[in-house]
Amino acid sequence: MANILVVEDDLTLSAGLCFSLDGAGFLTAAAYTCRKARQLLKTDRFDLVILDINLPDGSGLDLCRELKASAPELPVIFLTANDLEQDQLNGFDLGADDYITKPFSIQILRRRVEAVLRRGTPRTDGSSFDDGFLRLDFQALTAVRGGQRVAITPNEYKLLRLLTASAGTVVTRRLLLEKLWDLDGNFIDDHTLTVTMNRLRAKIEDAGHTYIQTVRGMGYVWTGEAV
Repeated sequence: MANILVVEDDLTLSAGLCFSLDGAGFLTAAAYTCRKARQLLKTDRFDLVILDINLPDGSGLDLCRELKASAPELPVIFLTANDLEQDQLNGFDLGADDYITKPFSIQILRRRVEAVLRRGTPRTDGSSFDDGFLRLDFQALTAVRGGQRVAITPNEYKLLRLLTASAGTVVTRRLLLEKLWDLDGNFIDDHTLTVTMNRLRAKIEDAGHTYIQTVRGMGYVWTGEAV
């Protein structure tokens, strides 16, 4: 389920967008300023940003530039009243994946959101990972490192699947803590997450193969690339 950040200062329009996208099966978060958007982007993982240009405390163009510098794979759709050709060219030059001008059809917007998310879908269907050294099968629950079978616990498989599905982007500790639980259905705590992550690294990594990078104060990034 894709998580979408809507950066729009028109409160009525923002609420309508979030309501429509939530109804289509997406998860949404709203930001009315650049400052709030930056705060949410630091604490949560998003699959798409819908971005207005004219915001109360800055330009969506500048925010897009920041986003693409730190997370070039994060899709951005501009949704703005700036309808001049040069405005649109500026948006695409900054790396925007689409540019929609107001007024717009909510149905068309939803289709464009779906199209952009499809383009950003990883090469794998999420059921496996294989780079020649590490092979993970999340359906059969098997893991092979350097030709040797590795014993992975159910919670470690959950952790691996969350990380590989978001390869290249930060998965926050908060999100991992929300998604992981032990066999008795109890949610794990922050310390247990750290211990689990360290144990998992020892199982799948060696001196020449690193897959999980820690982003201090935020979470973890899967750096492996499937072939």
